[in-house]
Formats: sequence, C-alpha cells, structure tokens
Amino acid sequence: MSQAKVSTNLSELGRLTAVEAREALIAQDITSADLVGACIARIGERDADVGAWAHFDPNRALNAARESDAKRARGEAMPLLAGIPVGVKDVIDTRDFPTELGSEVFSGRQPSEDAFIVAALKAAGAIILGKTVTTELAFFGPGKTRNPRDPERTPGGSSSGSAAAVADNQVPLALGTQTAGSVIRPASYCGVIGFKPTFGYISRTGVLAQSPPLDTIGGYARSVDDIALLLDCISGFDAADADMTAGAKPSLLAALKSSELRAPRLAFVKTPAWPNGDEAMRAALEQFAGRFGIIETPLPAEFDEILRLQQIVQFSDIARNYGPIADANPDRVSAKLTEIIAEGRTFSEANYDAARRKQSALYEALRPILDTCDAILTPAAQGVAPVGLGGTGSPMFNGLWTYLEMPCISLPLLDIGGLPLGIQLVGARNDDARLLRAAAWMMRK
Repeated sequence: MSQAKVSTNLSELGRLTAVEAREALIAQDITSADLVGACIARIGERDADVGAWAHFDPNRALNAARESDAKRARGEAMPLLAGIPVGVKDVIDTRDFPTELGSEVFSGRQPSEDAFIVAALKAAGAIILGKTVTTELAFFGPGKTRNPRDPERTPGGSSSGSAAAVADNQVPLALGTQTAGSVIRPASYCGVIGFKPTFGYISRTGVLAQSPPLDTIGGYARSVDDIALLLDCISGFDAADADMTAGAKPSLLAALKSSELRAPRLAFVKTPAWPNGDEAMRAALEQFAGRFGIIETPLPAEFDEILRLQQIVQFSDIARNYGPIADANPDRVSAKLTEIIAEGRTFSEANYDAARRKQSALYEALRPILDTCDAILTPAAQGVAPVGLGGTGSPMFNGLWTYLEMPCISLPLLDIGGLPLGIQLVGARNDDARLLRAAAWMMRK
C-alpha cells in the first residue's frame, strides 16, 4: 500500500482489503468509524439491488467501531482484526443478532451465545457488521440475494450473501460454510476469493449442523493475504468440536510473508464432472492451463463414483438432521429439501458407512498426484453464474474435494462474456499454507 495518507472518500475506503485497512488503522490514516461508515454507505446504496444481508445494524456497528477507535487512541494493545468489519453467514450463531438459518421455520430465532468463531472474531477486535443471507438451511432453497455482477443471475449458494457482500465492496471479510460447494461456487460466480480450509481446521460449535463429516467453515475476501489474516484469527482449537485438528497451527499470514513466492507446481485435473461443464468454461480452463504449461493429470478409475459417494453422506445426514424439521413443518420447507430428505432416507446405514470409509481410501489414491505438485488446478464451477434466481447452480465441481477433506480456494482469474469465473486450486490435507502460497503467486500473475 502507498505510504501516502489513505483517502477517506467512502468509495475508496470500501475498496480497501482487510490488510490494507489494518495498515491504515495502525498508521492512524483512517479510523474504524471511517471504515465502517463506508461499508454502511455502500450497503445503503446497493442493498435494494444485491440483498446480501439478513440482519444489519448500522448503529451497533458504528458504536463498536468508535469503541475500537477509543481503545486505539488510549494506546491499548490492538488485536489483529481491530476495527475491521466482518459479515457472518446466518447459520452461525450470534447473540447480538438473530440467526434464522435461511428458513421461515426459524424466524426470530435468537441464540443466547456466540458460536466459537464469532467469539474468536470479537476477541480479534472485529466489528460484526451483520448477518449475511444463506439459502434455506444452507442447502439449495435460494434466499433474496442477487449477483452483484448481474442482478438477473444467481450469486450461488449457500453462502450467497457473504460472497455477494465482499464482491460488492460492502464488507472486506465474511464467513461462509461449505458441505458440498457452498463457499467455492459463490466465490466463482461473484468474482471474489473464497477459501475452504482442510476439514477440521476451524471450529463448528454454534454452527448449523448439516453433515458433520463434511461441514467446513470458510471465508471470503478480496486478497489471499486477507484470507490468511481471517483464518489466523478464527482457527483456535475448540475441544467441543470433536473433528477439530489438535495442536497449534502455524500462522498462514506469516507463511505468505516468510519468503519470496515461487511458481507452484500444478496438476490440471478434469474430474468426473468435467463433461457436464459448460463448453466455454472447459475451453477457458484448458487455455488457462496451457498458458502456464500445466499438464493434465488423469484421476484413477476409482474416482468415477466419487460424486455419488459425497451425496450419500450429505443426503443421509440431511435426512437425519433436517428430516424432523420438515416432518414437523411440511408447509414451511421447500419442495427441493423435501425431495432430498426422501432420497437421503433411501440410503441404508451400510451405504453410509461404506461411503464414509472410502473417504480415506480415495484420498490415499491421490497421493501420486499430491506428492508431485503443490496444488491441483480444476474448475470452480460449471460455468459463469446461471441466469435466474430460482436456483443456485451445481456444486458438482466442489463436492468431491469437500468429501476428501481437502483445502480449496477459488480465485477470480477468468472472465467469460464480462462475467467472472473462478479457477479452483485444491491442496493436500493440512497443507493449507502451501495452497495459499500457490494462490498468492497465481493472483500476482
């Protein structure tokens, strides 16, 4: 960032990345009230067109920002996200805002406690700007959000509001969740960076449980450094989440700064979903791989069934966790959710257990690829955001990586007909830092 004093023009402040804003706050070039005020103004201008927020309290946010500024003025030690506004997906519990899970069944639901990651955000000094729109119970039923790049197109789901808000400069950081493709696909559609870390990297205590073997917290930002900053602040160990990876995690932000970035070794992988991708998307990915000399690497034959295996796990758990909700409220859940619950109930425990066992076996089958590259290059979505607001697009290019518990990132590096299309990089489990270093290098090219 330039050493010159940062402009306090609202539109310019709204375009700052979180890292840039943090540096400006430390240098006292801006205040948190300036920054939050810029976000509030942008939301005021754009909310009717984008609809990214389920709950938004400008007065609460401004009061928190002024309190942060007062602490800084007193010379108090300021944590990493001090004064930085963040959006929180509306399946993540917040005691200061309702958490209605994108469902009329839970209208007015008010948690008494913050989710673990919300408490972590507050401890890091973040200003919770509000709750972002999610699809119905973080599944396929669309919310009110529109794509900021074209309001006639879907923003994707289920983390639709978070992706749209960051892409539209309404907030620099936002939390999402992914069980199939709910972070990566909206990032691709909206033209923003979306990151899903290794399964178990971030606590899910206080977050809606859809499919516990798959559910993963992720985030949105406009720079890879911002993703690292966000993850560093929310990835503390939580013994209440039995799936969390134990032990201290190295700083992702420090890993990005530790040495000069180098060109990553990438393998271009066409998954079993490849034939179903749009022709324009497939041509763009092939051209992108060719530009960097990335060789196509085929998957082993046993991956042919992986998309269905992911669905068996997810749909079985949806039937288990959402079935009672639908049974008690048949007129207040979508037809699509009812259909998937019915499908999930057709799978036996033996089907489910077999699909769970194959997660590790199929990951091990990737070893020959992972041992020779820093990341896998693969599509982030079937194509650009589809026209229409009745659906959220397909997660077919994401679900298999979620099933394999691997970290993934969507980078807004492609454009088709003036609309964004992400490339997806996928890393080895528990090697999130290396994936982010590869992503940071790609964003600079």
